Amino acid sequence: MKKDKITRRTFVAGTTGAALSAMIVPRHALGGSSHQAPSDKLNVAVVGCGGQGINDAMELVVAGDNIVALADVDFDYVDKATASRLVNRDGTANPNAAKLQEAYGKAKRYADFRKMLEEQKGIDAVIIATPDHTHAVIAKTAMELGKHVYVEKPLAWSVQEARVLRETAKRVKVVTQMGNQGHSSDEACLINEWIQAGIIGEVREVYAWTNRPIWPQGVPRPGKPPSSPIAAATPPAGAIPTTGNAPGAPPPQFADFGNQWSQRRVNRETAKAILGEYKAPATLNWDLFLGPAPEVDYHPIYHPFNWRGWVDWGTGALGDMGAHLIDHPFWALGLGLPTAVEATSTPWGADTRNNPVSHPLATQAVFHFAARGKQPPVKLIWLDGGLMAPRHELLPDNVPLRSAGGVMIVGEKGILTHNDYGRNPRLYPESLMEAALKVPQKYERVDSLVVNERKMALHRVNWAKACKGQGKASTPFEYATMLTETMLLGIAALKTGQGKQIRYDGETGKVTNTSDADQHLQREYRKGWSL
Repeated sequence: MKKDKITRRTFVAGTTGAALSAMIVPRHALGGSSHQAPSDKLNVAVVGCGGQGINDAMELVVAGDNIVALADVDFDYVDKATASRLVNRDGTANPNAAKLQEAYGKAKRYADFRKMLEEQKGIDAVIIATPDHTHAVIAKTAMELGKHVYVEKPLAWSVQEARVLRETAKRVKVVTQMGNQGHSSDEACLINEWIQAGIIGEVREVYAWTNRPIWPQGVPRPGKPPSSPIAAATPPAGAIPTTGNAPGAPPPQFADFGNQWSQRRVNRETAKAILGEYKAPATLNWDLFLGPAPEVDYHPIYHPFNWRGWVDWGTGALGDMGAHLIDHPFWALGLGLPTAVEATSTPWGADTRNNPVSHPLATQAVFHFAARGKQPPVKLIWLDGGLMAPRHELLPDNVPLRSAGGVMIVGEKGILTHNDYGRNPRLYPESLMEAALKVPQKYERVDSLVVNERKMALHRVNWAKACKGQGKASTPFEYATMLTETMLLGIAALKTGQGKQIRYDGETGKVTNTSDADQHLQREYRKGWSL
């Protein structure tokens, strides 16, 4: 394949979903001739078709693969979301979206993925782009039936689910991939090569941060206050602490500090004010949306998209962006699972009984990783909700830390910074670049395209080709479940309580220093659901 001629500025630039909308994939970029035989086409089912599933499916449709079945709880939303892609932001037609719309129109539709997998014949592989809480149950079901799976990040809602997916993938030997597209980029390989060549020296500290959430978090669940003050003040056993150092302690009754409008009262009045009388749209199967999660009444604040911020279904900003930020130092340094984690945050959003129901607006989690061979121990600090890493003395005054998100890897000889998805890696002091440019290529690059002067790795095509025996998937579950487990341990540590540290045995999947954390490593599935 002819190499793309690009400048260094173009090389270190990233890409967006908008770039995917504009691309036309030349056949030579996919490793085949100008004609693709039917036997070379992958027959793909998509579960969760209207959000990120659109981007995932579109890349494969443009590459020439078949979308043969769709499963979604709300096809009205799917059709509207697909139609919205037909025209680009500049007003031009989007031919790739038109191809996807045609493919979606031909595919057989199901509300329940279980019925689809049971009835539909000839499915080779499954894309799973549903809310976090259903990733594991869908992926495991598909893998047990011998289907290759591509699962959006994070792979799972709980630590236990991540470990089950790792074991299942190893046992059934299907091709797996997590949807963290930046892992397939040239920049990701470059970060690995620079770090492993010792350009910045030994690394002991890493910072990763994001401005997310960009959806509601730290907000109360819609609802009326309980009629009984005693009932309102009695949390259930094992409740996650929502504030302070008193896990599950009953809230005081609107304490008088000169103003009756305390934060708790504001939360309670907000919960009552947004309650309304909402019924799930006729096109939405709310029961299937809930899946294995607890039963909760429908409210439009939850669906679509906003589920990310609610504890029952999402994993907050850490689960959303950790796979795009922690991924690169985790891979480059070969960190493995952490040995200890502690976390702190702003208050959780609570229901009327003071149970935490939405993730905090801002969080800090500290992950401790043991020494690996000659590499020293590493402390990785995660920050979200607009919190950022402290500036390092080696950063030039005219180089601000990126507020939207980034990573800073601190070495004994310098620092490496990059944006989310591994984009725009930089070395400081800049004199280190002279040695970095001499580092030989060690990692095989994934097929990519240059679109609008940005290089775009074909992450889904990489998986599809691996399903056909053409190379290896770049983010298989062998790796991706370890990254996911690490991220979810940060959430488990936060649920265990601020001011506490959990010590983790990665071999057994157990917290060794407190039994309080065990309940936060797994969940009890709703009746009718199992993993």
